[in-house]
Amino acid sequence: MGRTKKGRDISGWIIIDKPAGPTSTAVVGKVRWAMGAKKAGHAGTLDPAATGVLAVALGEATKTIPFITDALKAYRFTVRWGQVTNTDDAEGEVIEEFAQRPSADDIRAALPAFTGDITQVPPKFSAVKIDGERAYALARDNEDFEIAARPLYVEALDLIEQPDADTAVLEMTCGKGGYVRAIARDLGAALGCGGHVVTLRRIWSGPFDTENAVTLEQIEELAKTPEIDALMQPVEIALDDLPQARLSPAGAKAVGNGNPGEVTFTDAMPGDTVWGAWQGQAVAIGTYLGGMLHPNRVLNRTPAE
Repeated sequence: MGRTKKGRDISGWIIIDKPAGPTSTAVVGKVRWAMGAKKAGHAGTLDPAATGVLAVALGEATKTIPFITDALKAYRFTVRWGQVTNTDDAEGEVIEEFAQRPSADDIRAALPAFTGDITQVPPKFSAVKIDGERAYALARDNEDFEIAARPLYVEALDLIEQPDADTAVLEMTCGKGGYVRAIARDLGAALGCGGHVVTLRRIWSGPFDTENAVTLEQIEELAKTPEIDALMQPVEIALDDLPQARLSPAGAKAVGNGNPGEVTFTDAMPGDTVWGAWQGQAVAIGTYLGGMLHPNRVLNRTPAE
């Protein structure tokens, strides 16, 4: 007989301003423990050395994670020119050095090639799977392997400042699956000087930004207290980009059982993906068609009649 997960049936989002050091998984574990939550997950990994927005989903909010993962995200990062590392960041070993340094004009001239729909080869020290193995594990074992290029949408890539000849601060807004370390590596290659990331901060992710984030210290201070629930944001915030479909009581009950349910009002067009609402709560996500919500993801939050 399987073990039952212990914890509270609470649903919502906790937005952490992640410090450098812990893994994203460790942060999720800390939040889950502090909230006493039965279930938790995160919407987009940050490397241990990276800081900034890490959106942690609790309970039924975990079913809305894909809508944050697919959303645009923004990063501010510092590139160190003149050195290539085997990890494409400052944690790795320097494997190549260059005397050349780019000017601000050189950098700006190179940026358009890295915007729009581009292809990108993820770093070898990444969680990409190669024949069932993580790339970082193969890299640590000095295995010889290649990673296929992947599509990436970059909405914007801008030079923010150039503190000195060796470093530049950039800001990037991109879609899912982007590796900032690969941008730094490839930009350095294009400029003929090499480069790697020395600092990386995610400043926003979909509807979440650093202004509505909390620190791990705040989480630890309020752990296991009633006051900690005030840090939680509603499930529905992750669905801001989807039309809402209000359900009738019978429709909410049907949708809760995984069946099509009657919609009383929506601005959606037939065929649109919508979120079904009853008494202000998201109870399902699905397709609006024929005046009905056809659920493909049910949130177990239908209020009791």
